[in-house]
Amino acid sequence: MDILTPRPLCPGDRVAVLSPSSIIKPQVVYNALPALTSQGWAAYVGEHTFDRHGTYAGTDDARYDDLETALLDPDTRAIICSRGGYGAVHLLDRLNRLPLRDDPKWIVGYSDISALHALMTSHGIRSIHAPMCKHIAGSGGRDADSRRLFDILSGHLDDVEIASHPLNRYGEATARLTGGNLAVIAGLISTPFDVMTPGNILFIEDIAEPIYKVERIFYNLRLSGVLESLGGLVVGRFTDYNPDRDNDSMEEMIARMTDGYDYPVAFGVPVGHVNHNIPLVCSATVNLTVGPAGATIEYL
Repeated sequence: MDILTPRPLCPGDRVAVLSPSSIIKPQVVYNALPALTSQGWAAYVGEHTFDRHGTYAGTDDARYDDLETALLDPDTRAIICSRGGYGAVHLLDRLNRLPLRDDPKWIVGYSDISALHALMTSHGIRSIHAPMCKHIAGSGGRDADSRRLFDILSGHLDDVEIASHPLNRYGEATARLTGGNLAVIAGLISTPFDVMTPGNILFIEDIAEPIYKVERIFYNLRLSGVLESLGGLVVGRFTDYNPDRDNDSMEEMIARMTDGYDYPVAFGVPVGHVNHNIPLVCSATVNLTVGPAGATIEYL
């Protein structure tokens, strides 16, 4: 299917801040709102954004209702997720039945929000893997990553320049960019929302996952034939884990698992649960170039 790009935001457009997954402290959201309104957008908080139901930001029905309302509201042009956590996967089957392509909206977030990016990818709609409320509030939206996010929402898409890394594998590839949090997207393998498909340039990141669990996912991809048929691989940051007796680092394990394949691999990309979290546009066609000077993700 043709890939749809939600239209750029204009002054006065409504931007919803919703909680599809875990509980968020209200003050974090309120501290982020001025950065959104300073762009000329009418930022608002969903009815159930601050709900609590166990560890979730409301019941499944409440979280779904907020998303459905925003996705079907013609004046709401973007949805910025307040945080990740866990819970977005509960909503995929119902969200999948909505006419998402009739009036596509930007969805913004990372971590567990990778499930919503997978939903949009399955419908052929671009979305933005990017920082959420805590990050935006921390700098008042003035840091480089927040500014890049606001530029993308406004229709300005700049290429991404990445520093060199000793494990990089040189090469060049042009393909569709998909991915997100590895644990989340691995849980969607063989579903209608599987983004780890042959030919794509895959980007991955994760937090607090032992090396052997990530290796297990890579063996799944190898044994299914997906790993060898990727167009390219962008390895974001893997944080809060410890080296083990078999591997000195997550990156070295990934380099070993992809050894022998002929596509480019970029390591050390600042994407994930880190302070510098570069926004990436899911489902965009990109040219990935990896060479001695570093790597470039060029949007086409």
